[in-house]
Amino acid sequence: MNSSRSAPQTTEPRERTGMRDPKSTVLVVDDDPDLRASVARLLRSVGLDTLLFESTSDLLKSNPPDGPTCLILDVRLPGKSGLDLQRELAAANRELPIIFITGHGDIRMSVGAMKNGAIEFLTKPFRDQDLLDAIHLGLSRDRARREGETALAALRERFRSLSPREREIIIQVARGRLGRQIACDMGITESAVKVYRSRAMRKLNARSLPELGRIAEKLKLVSDNLQPA
Repeated sequence: MNSSRSAPQTTEPRERTGMRDPKSTVLVVDDDPDLRASVARLLRSVGLDTLLFESTSDLLKSNPPDGPTCLILDVRLPGKSGLDLQRELAAANRELPIIFITGHGDIRMSVGAMKNGAIEFLTKPFRDQDLLDAIHLGLSRDRARREGETALAALRERFRSLSPREREIIIQVARGRLGRQIACDMGITESAVKVYRSRAMRKLNARSLPELGRIAEKLKLVSDNLQPA
């Protein structure tokens, strides 16, 4: 979407600091144009794509990047502050690693930001390497989160591929029910339970019952309503 932000900075990755990922993006929100330009130059030097914004409202008008992302956010901004934005993102369950920067920070402010999940709280002027280290950590965490979400989506899709009877048996196994108990409840033979369980485990790529248990936990099959998440 259109906004008053500066044009995105896009560069080719280089062999420095171990952050070679052209799909990673760093968002910078600061009302100081000189600082935005300085941070953009630093991130260009390590091959990171950068999007620059003057305010939190400009950021919220933009489309989120597709790849791993972290946010460099000034605490004091016109309109909605950086801390306000952090609270708003948390309330909306939008997980975005945040690195706070400020020229007017205090201990209570920094502790509050860190308790609410910030990666780092840097006071201006800060060392370039401290900022790069925080960015590296933020991008790594967001990359791991995205990979986890992709894996979970694939697992849910495999679970949906099970037949109704296979799903029921897997849920009962996850609850700790024995084969003979499941057979009695469902009115089938214990050998039939084993066949259905084996088919379901193969579709779920579960090579053992402990692994099936971990899959069931990820899918939240054992819950009050016994339904997958």
